[in-house]
Amino acid sequence: MIRFTAIRLVEIAAMLVLMSFVIYGLIGLMPGDPIDLMIGADPHLTSVDIARLKSVYGIDRPLIERYIAWAQTVLGGDLGYSRLFSAPVTQTLLPRLLNSLELLGSSFVVAFALALGLGIAAARHPGSRLDGAINFAAFAGISLPTFWLALILILIFAQGLDWLPASGIGVAEGGGVAERLRHLVLPVATLTIASVGGYTRYVRAAMRDALGQDHIRTARAKGASEARIVWHHALRGALVPIATILALSFGSLVSGALITEEMFAYPGMGKLIFDAVMGNDYNLALAALLLATAVTMLANLLADLAYAWLDPRVKLG
Repeated sequence: MIRFTAIRLVEIAAMLVLMSFVIYGLIGLMPGDPIDLMIGADPHLTSVDIARLKSVYGIDRPLIERYIAWAQTVLGGDLGYSRLFSAPVTQTLLPRLLNSLELLGSSFVVAFALALGLGIAAARHPGSRLDGAINFAAFAGISLPTFWLALILILIFAQGLDWLPASGIGVAEGGGVAERLRHLVLPVATLTIASVGGYTRYVRAAMRDALGQDHIRTARAKGASEARIVWHHALRGALVPIATILALSFGSLVSGALITEEMFAYPGMGKLIFDAVMGNDYNLALAALLLATAVTMLANLLADLAYAWLDPRVKLG
């Protein structure tokens, strides 16, 4: 397993290098550049000023030379400076990353906990009214557009009942942890409702397959309790395919949820990445996108390692 992990880490490093070049190239090929945006903001800039600024920022050099210069800077431990936010990339990225982890991590835990209970209940009673109701609710949750759901929750709980705030993160209000939690309720509820249906379907399908295995029938024949069959024998096998779904979801924890963040004016990674790409902020966009890529690949590695732990028949090599 150590050899397998080491090889995968090398592959992840190589993939990050490749992705950094691809992302840098795509952003560099976008029409306009940071200096063009400066010109739009300050029409008094002369052609001499423009040439000098392009030379300072290195934009007058070929794309490959700019990428190599950026890579050397990053390898030296400096992620660069964000032009849009007028601050180092690390200082810009870290607060938004923590906000996204707080929002998406909370919704992920709540959604998966609900999906686990609902999926197991549906799998234990296939074809029943309970199974049908859970399936209907899951499909309804998947079908709801996120922006529409956010608007409905804002209209009901923020504008209509005035129970919860409609936007922000509660820092400026000075209310401490309680106020921050109040600001999280609506966006977390939006993301939870939007994702719990998909997780429920995966859990239900995996549990139905696990409950139909021969060793489950043998356990029932030996008199094992239903709780032990479900939670000890069936769930462990069902978690093997679910681990893949969970691993793919981890990338979103650091890449943000753009629509939800826009609807609730929540300063997270989704809005940050969008602004960085649209504003040609190379340093910030590259750091954020590569972070999301790295987390996704590391989560896939953890999922592979989880296979071997959940199912002894799986051999990593």
